[in-house]
Amino acid sequence: MKLSKNKYNELLDNIGSTLQKARENAIKAINTELVKANWEIGRHIVEYEQQGKEKADYGSSLLQKLVKDLKVKYGKEFSKSNVYLCRQFYIKYQKFQTVSGKLSWCHYAELLTVPDGLARSFYEKQAIKENWSFREMKRQIDSAIFQRLALSTDKKGVLVLAEKGHELILAKDAVKDPYVFEFLELPKDGIIKERGLEKKLIDNLQKFLLELGKGFSFVARQFKITVDNEHNFIDLVFYHRILRCFVLID
Repeated sequence: MKLSKNKYNELLDNIGSTLQKARENAIKAINTELVKANWEIGRHIVEYEQQGKEKADYGSSLLQKLVKDLKVKYGKEFSKSNVYLCRQFYIKYQKFQTVSGKLSWCHYAELLTVPDGLARSFYEKQAIKENWSFREMKRQIDSAIFQRLALSTDKKGVLVLAEKGHELILAKDAVKDPYVFEFLELPKDGIIKERGLEKKLIDNLQKFLLELGKGFSFVARQFKITVDNEHNFIDLVFYHRILRCFVLID
């Protein structure tokens, strides 16, 4: 019996989809167990401290001894910073139910470096809501998006941001102010010409769109417009789907 080519390709696709889904589920399961294990490690350390023993601060002899013995007994993956982060993880999230299964241990390890609880809550909820990868969340933290939003929002609004993540309610919320172009790696003490800045932005267009905010798409570079028979060229043209307008950078 001759197999239909379309049916056979459908069979291959179905098998591929099943394998891909199984791999994704396996990764999620491993991630969930890793996050839970690190939380449990932190709990054991804190409970030991609460019995009147030495605190496992970063430079303490307890932490140094613990790391040394864990490496000997269970493997080299136990570093001082990892064990200390497990302790901090439990202290900041004492109810495991508050830990999201959507974020990896790398996410939480990075979140623990944010000292302000309000900012940490914002980045955590935003990462879940926007499905940020670890690298994207770290970029957002490094670019201080929470602080920039907080500068233009009242105190009550900041609390809402921390609880729900950033939601575009007003048109002005769609555009960031000020912009931070740390990804361009511009010289701190040097001067860059306009054309050089334009080239840098084009070379890093994807990151530039992320920095602009939600809803932007790139339209054209050196876009020609004619007014009263005079020809002019706009350096960069973007369109915003929420504001339904063009944004010109010249």
